[in-house]
Amino acid sequence: MVRKYHILFFAACFFMHNSFAQTVQKDTSKKQQVVEITSEYKPVLRNAVKINFSATNLTSDTSHAKLQYNIPSQNLFYTYQPLPVKPLALQVDTALDLGDRNFVKLGFGNYSTPYAKAGLSFGDGKKSLVNVYGDYISSSNNAVKYQDYSQFNAKVAASYFMPKNELYGSAAISQNTYNLYGYDHTVYTDYTKDSVQQRFSDLKIAGGVRNLKPNESGINYNPNVQVNLFSLQNKATENSFVLNAPVEKTFDNDFTIKVAAKVDATNYSTNGLPVNVSIHNNIYQLAPSIELSGERFTLHGGIAPTWDNNQLTILPDIYAEFPIKGKAFVVQGGWVGQIIKNTYQNLTDVNPYLLPVTSQLNTREMEFYAGIKATVGKHFNFNAKASFITYHDLALFVNDTNNYKGFNIKNESKANDFRVHADISYINQDKFTITSGLTINGYTGLQDNSHAWGMVPIEFNTSLRWWAYKSLLVKGDLNAFGGAPYLLKNNVSNTLSGGSDLSIGTEYVINKKFSAWLDFNNLLNNKYQRWYNYPVYGLNVLVGVICKF
Repeated sequence: MVRKYHILFFAACFFMHNSFAQTVQKDTSKKQQVVEITSEYKPVLRNAVKINFSATNLTSDTSHAKLQYNIPSQNLFYTYQPLPVKPLALQVDTALDLGDRNFVKLGFGNYSTPYAKAGLSFGDGKKSLVNVYGDYISSSNNAVKYQDYSQFNAKVAASYFMPKNELYGSAAISQNTYNLYGYDHTVYTDYTKDSVQQRFSDLKIAGGVRNLKPNESGINYNPNVQVNLFSLQNKATENSFVLNAPVEKTFDNDFTIKVAAKVDATNYSTNGLPVNVSIHNNIYQLAPSIELSGERFTLHGGIAPTWDNNQLTILPDIYAEFPIKGKAFVVQGGWVGQIIKNTYQNLTDVNPYLLPVTSQLNTREMEFYAGIKATVGKHFNFNAKASFITYHDLALFVNDTNNYKGFNIKNESKANDFRVHADISYINQDKFTITSGLTINGYTGLQDNSHAWGMVPIEFNTSLRWWAYKSLLVKGDLNAFGGAPYLLKNNVSNTLSGGSDLSIGTEYVINKKFSAWLDFNNLLNNKYQRWYNYPVYGLNVLVGVICKF
């Protein structure tokens, strides 16, 4: 019965559905009505919230970078030295301009003076660099017998650059000849040229290795060695071996530890003299030090135990510099010491008329100093220093009073020197340069000698280089000094009158390859004596050309 009702219910639903569908289909032909709903509400997405971090304060950095600058000199023209010239050999310069690096300079002047100078350079300066340098000059004066001299120098210097290190080496030869013409030519008339000739020969071979970049441990090193063979023809031979091994390490850019070891061994012997000698002159040194750098100061402290021919000496190595904040000058002071090795070669570099020595005592120098350095603007530099120096075994030069044909060494066991030095420079690139220097020495407290024989009490020099026009260089030099005391027979002493040497010159650039030059040396014709009985030449004129390629 129930089932029957179910069937009737479903049948009724089916017929109702069909009837509704037909009604809808019939109304589709009529126009549809549209209902529009207006509302002011617009859905908007809310902005995302930014995450704000609360930053911590930066830690203050109190370290100061210790920058090592290697600024080449802006003064590109070397000062003429009116005294007997001993030019320095060309140094390796890794910042060398790779333009016209090869040149030849030739000239001639009165006193039968030929002059030649040349320089050649090879390599790109990045992987390798080779410099070849040489010069020659000689003069003779017929007015004074044997007042002749000649100088010849040649050097080859090479560097090979690796990623972290530089291998460098050099070989140099020189031969300088002087004559002992200071004797009385009216009394001694039988001297031959061979008997008065001083011909010095020198051969130097050197090499080393240094790091170009800090290594993993932050250690800088530069071990190097030099062998030197020096001789005076048929009279003396001197061979030297020098080893230097400096090492340093910097911590936090403001604290540096340095250690330097040095071996300097020399063998000297004479032959053909009435009494011949053989001397060993050896110095060994170990110099540890520390250096502390800051914004307002630089402190350097160290000691240098030095064995001078088996005699131990502790040398001080203490100095400080204090830059004045806001001002471009530095106050400096220190207490330093050194051993001046009085080899025959070093002594003849000072006085080429020195006779063969029969002993070698090295000079110990102890110096207290204070001074200032200043830089004003971009071009002006000033430096002044006052020193109190104590010498032990100071080498003095005295005339050979037998015939005044040369000089001998007389040592002073102890002497003091109050020295004042000042120099000023104005450098405007290579267009205009002027430099001046003044040095005053006051020797006191001598124990064995009444005067410091051969030592100059005061010296002044100045140099000017000016490119007046693009192709015209004007130059001038002045060297003036006070006379040194000298010793005569029977312990009679006197003092030289001093002297001054004014030189002027010019160079005119003809084109990129050729230039002409003219020098007037000792323009005032002052035949002064730096060493007693050895007057210099008078007015000397040199003219020549320069070729660059």
